[in-house]
Amino acid sequence: MGSGHKVLVFGAYGHTGRFVVAHLRDRGFVPVLAGRDPDKLAALAASVPGAESRVASAADANSLDHALAGTAAVINCAGPFATTAAPVIEAALRAGIPYVDVAAEIEANADTFTHFADRARAAGAVIVPAMAFYGGLGDLLVTAAAGDWTKADEAHIAYGLSHWHPTAGTRAAGKVSQERRNGRRLRYTSGRLDHHDDELPVLDWHFPEPLGTRSVIGDFTMADVVTVPSHLAVPEVRTYMTVEAAREVSAPDTPTPAAVDERGRSDQSFVVDVVVRAGGEERRAVARGQDIYAVTAPLAVEAVHRVLTGRTRTVGVASAGELFDAPGFLRALSPYLSVELPH
Repeated sequence: MGSGHKVLVFGAYGHTGRFVVAHLRDRGFVPVLAGRDPDKLAALAASVPGAESRVASAADANSLDHALAGTAAVINCAGPFATTAAPVIEAALRAGIPYVDVAAEIEANADTFTHFADRARAAGAVIVPAMAFYGGLGDLLVTAAAGDWTKADEAHIAYGLSHWHPTAGTRAAGKVSQERRNGRRLRYTSGRLDHHDDELPVLDWHFPEPLGTRSVIGDFTMADVVTVPSHLAVPEVRTYMTVEAAREVSAPDTPTPAAVDERGRSDQSFVVDVVVRAGGEERRAVARGQDIYAVTAPLAVEAVHRVLTGRTRTVGVASAGELFDAPGFLRALSPYLSVELPH
């Protein structure tokens, strides 16, 4: 399926990067391992037969150019993306190859649209930010639920996580975002991102069975507030998180994910429940699966596969829902996700 294409994975030795490397190999791609730590790269390369590794830093443009040489695409898994996204995108533009990242950072994703939309479109390049559990999956579900609607009154994305043991990368990215907001919170309302200091509400969300009704944190804002409005006219985009998961990801002593199967996945389960409303009508889409970090790998790799095989709808900076056939993309993930879409 990958036809032997070389795909650079920047941040390959990170938690999500390792899943991406493994999935690229499963799909017939040839992963090229990259990152700034030569010892970690060497250790990972020793466990990936035949893998090539290239030391590169976001702070060194020449090293990035060397790393991308001869590759067909790059997947950036190295956060915080506020630091890495722009330099790696610049290198991808110089190399003339598509760029995909797994950024969950709201500000970093917004920066990608703001700073690279015109240049990427003019170059006929494809840049896909937030091609991950947060940002990418929600956008695909909203787009599939909306169907023939090009605008809606509101979109709601509720995350039913059994628990959330954050990686070191998640903690680092969260710290950067908090600093950029000066400790304030974000919500997407009235067609724009709004900083606020309000207490986040706790309310009940009626997830599909067997999860059922759960307490969630309202306005627990994730990257979907960048990806969804980038191509759909929806003035209200709200995201929600189960209370237990929200508390765990914020607690300083929550452990990192622990593998429970041969694929390295944790025992975390999730339900993503999407509701889109327009003119009194409601449409819904649901996804279920295991391990939010592990499922990011098939999302990112499927994106690369579709870009390289010309199964895209536009060029420039584009979110998953705009770039791809959302229902078809989601169904292609059936080995990793169960999805219920409107008929």
